[in-house]
Amino acid sequence: MRILVVEDEMGLADAIGAILKKEKYIVDIANDGKTGLEYAMTGEYDCILLDIMLPRMNGLEVLTYLRVQEVETPVLLLTAKSETDDKIKGLDCGADDYLTKPFSTGELLARIRAMTRRKGISVDINPKYKDITLDLKKGEIICGANSVVLGRKEFQMMELLISKAGQIVTKEDFVKKIWGDSDDSEYNNVEVYISFLRKKLQLLHSCVQIKTRRSIGYCLDGGNS
Repeated sequence: MRILVVEDEMGLADAIGAILKKEKYIVDIANDGKTGLEYAMTGEYDCILLDIMLPRMNGLEVLTYLRVQEVETPVLLLTAKSETDDKIKGLDCGADDYLTKPFSTGELLARIRAMTRRKGISVDINPKYKDITLDLKKGEIICGANSVVLGRKEFQMMELLISKAGQIVTKEDFVKKIWGDSDDSEYNNVEVYISFLRKKLQLLHSCVQIKTRRSIGYCLDGGNS
């Protein structure tokens, strides 16, 4: 799952980013409203954490524009204790929830899980496909009694493949969701990491294979299991 954090306090933004990355979320950070809006309009995010008091364009303006443009990504407003009126305005503008600063890590993660559940986004702690399971906490892929640790990019790619099981995931999908840019070198990286994942699936003796759909992308195949 990919999350956008729009927060102008850089220390706080980095701290939130570190918390979310530890939970295996993919995170992008914007430090002003206009940049945050540009990111959000791509439609690449499953959730947006949006501060109200932002330079260049405040959070309520960003939120209003997104909803007018029919961008329905769940939005969690980050507010100060004194911003009661803004909380009400934010909910009226289409925010899904709000969180008052300072907040605990546990509450932040719980609010994100609750929002994404309401929107029907999968937040399965251990995503599964056929005989493999991803352990989000340990960063491992498990098959029966065997397991192997995945690198961050490998894990994110396998998570995306599982979330799109039965569908083709294009190289562009991987680059946008994981690398966040379209540099040619990143497209080459997709092939490299797919190769790594195939070797690890073989090491686990899994029935799952990553099939190549030439000139289109990749998909999972579980054989007859």
